[in-house]
Amino acid sequence: MLQARQEGWRSRAGFKFEQIVKKEQILKANMTCIDLGAAPGSWSQYVSLMLKERCRIIALDILPMDILPSVKQIQGDFTEDHTLQLILSTLDNSPVDLVMSDMSPNISGNKAIDQPRSMHLAELALDLANKVLRRRGNFICKLFEGRGTKAFITESRKNFERVKVIKPKASRPDSSEIYLVARNYQL
Repeated sequence: MLQARQEGWRSRAGFKFEQIVKKEQILKANMTCIDLGAAPGSWSQYVSLMLKERCRIIALDILPMDILPSVKQIQGDFTEDHTLQLILSTLDNSPVDLVMSDMSPNISGNKAIDQPRSMHLAELALDLANKVLRRRGNFICKLFEGRGTKAFITESRKNFERVKVIKPKASRPDSSEIYLVARNYQL
């Protein structure tokens, strides 16, 4: 966290996202992004900075976030339908180029509880991506290796031309955290 602060990032997540983006080259000027599980805002911060604020980002989290350029913030629980409706109304039928999810449940330490909660959030994020992505849009989603992960990856392959799993070097080596990167959404 200290290194992240020294380099101007809001959290270590900024390093993870940077490593994913550098491998995948998915950012382009004037894109529209949705950032799920955004707080404190490192992923949105990175996109806004790299695109010199020539983007539109809708960032959602239960927790509040400090203001960022080019970012419309929504504070709410993504598992609740009214929050999804708020995202959709904010988009006003505009297609999305990138849905990114760094969502994680409040970890209890009990994998039998945490893994299903994590998979539920990932499934909700994929469902949103399937609703809002434009043709050839992209999806990035945090997963925790475990029950349901392989099925989720298989399900993602149904609507994307290319799906890969990345473990950024910035992730702790002992963490089961991985990131699914799904490219080129097929309507």
